Amino acid sequence: MTDIGHGLRAQSTGAPVAEIRPRRFSVHGQAITDPYAWLKAENWQTVLKDPAALPADIDAYLRAENAYAEAALAGTAALRQRLVAEMRGRIQEDESGVPDPDGPFAYYTRHREGGQHPLICRRPATAPDVPQAGPDPAETILIDGDREGEGLPFFEIAAAVHSDDHARLAWSADTKGSELYTIRIRDLATGLDLDDRVEATSGEAVWAGDGDSFWYVALDANHRPAKVMRHRLGTAQTQDETVYTEADAGYFVHIGRTQSGAFLDVTASDHETAEVRLLDRHAPAGPLRLVQPREPLLIYGVEHRGDRLYIRTNADGAEDFKIVTAPLDAPGRANWTDLVPHRPGVMIRHLHLLTGHLVRLEIENARPRIVVRDLASGAEHSVAFAEEAYALGLRSGLAFDTATIRFVYSSMTTPSETWDYACDSRDRTLRKRQAVPSGHDPAAYVTRRLFATAPDGEQVPISLLHRRDLVLDGSAPLLLYGYGSYGTLMPAGFRTNLLSLVDRGFVYAIAHIRGGTEKGWRWYLDGKRAQKPNTFTDFIACARALIGAGYTAEKRIVAHGGSAGGMLMGAVANMAPELFAGIVADVPFVDVLNTMLDAELPLTPPEWPEWGNPGASDADFRTILSYSPYDNVAAQAYPAILALGGLTDPRVTYWEPAKWVARLRATMTGGGPVLLRINMEAGHGGAAGRFDRLEEVALIYAFALMAVGKA
Repeated sequence: MTDIGHGLRAQSTGAPVAEIRPRRFSVHGQAITDPYAWLKAENWQTVLKDPAALPADIDAYLRAENAYAEAALAGTAALRQRLVAEMRGRIQEDESGVPDPDGPFAYYTRHREGGQHPLICRRPATAPDVPQAGPDPAETILIDGDREGEGLPFFEIAAAVHSDDHARLAWSADTKGSELYTIRIRDLATGLDLDDRVEATSGEAVWAGDGDSFWYVALDANHRPAKVMRHRLGTAQTQDETVYTEADAGYFVHIGRTQSGAFLDVTASDHETAEVRLLDRHAPAGPLRLVQPREPLLIYGVEHRGDRLYIRTNADGAEDFKIVTAPLDAPGRANWTDLVPHRPGVMIRHLHLLTGHLVRLEIENARPRIVVRDLASGAEHSVAFAEEAYALGLRSGLAFDTATIRFVYSSMTTPSETWDYACDSRDRTLRKRQAVPSGHDPAAYVTRRLFATAPDGEQVPISLLHRRDLVLDGSAPLLLYGYGSYGTLMPAGFRTNLLSLVDRGFVYAIAHIRGGTEKGWRWYLDGKRAQKPNTFTDFIACARALIGAGYTAEKRIVAHGGSAGGMLMGAVANMAPELFAGIVADVPFVDVLNTMLDAELPLTPPEWPEWGNPGASDADFRTILSYSPYDNVAAQAYPAILALGGLTDPRVTYWEPAKWVARLRATMTGGGPVLLRINMEAGHGGAAGRFDRLEEVALIYAFALMAVGKA
């Protein structure tokens, strides 16, 4: 190894070398060679359920990679311990959520001091509030996550839903990281689980009104949520009734409950089309009612009040969405009437319906706001904030017959605040302010909103955070985060972990690149399929703008992205390696071409609207081939790279980062090192325990600090 001047070491001949076992095939007349296809286990479906089934040669290779990465980062062991201690010191360990009232009880989650997993709790709705410190004598712990997860290498609770009579709780958990959730039923009088166990579900559960049965979504052999089933308590899963089957492998099925509580909502959708059916929860054997048959590119979602439906939709060219109403007994599109008209550039992200109010969350030019509409008078008013960049979330509570909403506000300098807001009086009640036990002074930090000019002239928002006393002379290291896919908005919210980098002199920035919806639905459309390269050039433009503004310099930037954002990392590493000191690719979707050609993988058919279908379309094939990170690794110097994956990840399979790293090492002419770490006991989200997750964050931060010579 030779030192390359940034605290890490250049590529070593002692790194694991993956055997080349080429797979050759042709698509649209073009020959493709995949030298590392063998790293995809032929029995991958079995591995999701039983990681011990991983073939021995693949297992040995992944473990060799883990050992190499650990050795390369061995010098950071003490730093990582300090980082974990710092981050843990900012966590209120015995934190409790704000209770959410529903009839006679209020439900909430909390953590005990030292606990890794949440406790699902309730207390009488009329019980007096108690101080944060000390036990709550009115509390009942319904699910003790620490006890349920004891001794398991992975444990994650997906949902906990009580029946209408508050007598039972349907709760689901994953013990492998593979997102195959088992639903169990807890009797809340005895605190014991019934014999019912429903396996291989998406984790969602909706109770029938009588509490004797519930609906869930079953996963098929390819891990796709494809069927809605009804389970009657006291019967075997094999006797469950099929309520809905989705025949199109490109559509995933999800279930929910309308805010009114009247209906089960069954939604079949991909990334650009949706179709909704409703079923009366109080007549569980009744028929599903189709709201509007699916039409290409028509998206809609439904809420219910009285004899009408309230629908958020992009119908009739409403690119940034509008809200319409329709009669419950004739809900089709022909009967939709505009209530909140479409306004270009003002995207309606969420609709929340109460008995007397319609509440929507909007975003305009990357700034969110809440708008409250009185349904009787039609009068509207907004709830907005003055900071340059902030995050605002609307919490959907359990109650429907209320005039109070709950929202959560934070900025990159302001800890999270949970507020109750009275829609009529406009009074705000602070219910919780995020505590930082080790201390936090917002005045010691600065948050800003900048704009970068993309190659085509678009203005790309950037949110950033740094210490107020930082000298902005271009020498500061900078962590630049990006995602830019699926219309996902990256909130400029408060994250205590980031202070460990910022307090060490880093600038932290979020690139709000195309592919998200920070600037409306068009911002998303301009970053998908044929326009996907805009996502990458936007990110590069943000890096260069930050350099130009004096925040940092070339080779002082560490780029970070996960999942589809990991694909972004792979693309910019190929396109502009000279800008970056390091790149962290977290569960990175880097083998885009091969994955989109494999229709048996869990996510592939539903992903075609996002990326294109390279098997069916020559144009899609050419576009994907032009940027797919694995297929565009070049004989050039690369920055230091840390790739992270999970063995049981059904979303971005472990072999994607493994193949990418192998090809990088075999092709690059200098730079590095290139490190791969596969969590052999977790999936897409990494470790589930809240303190175990800090170990993973500390690894990323230590790598970033070393990459810029600050370890």
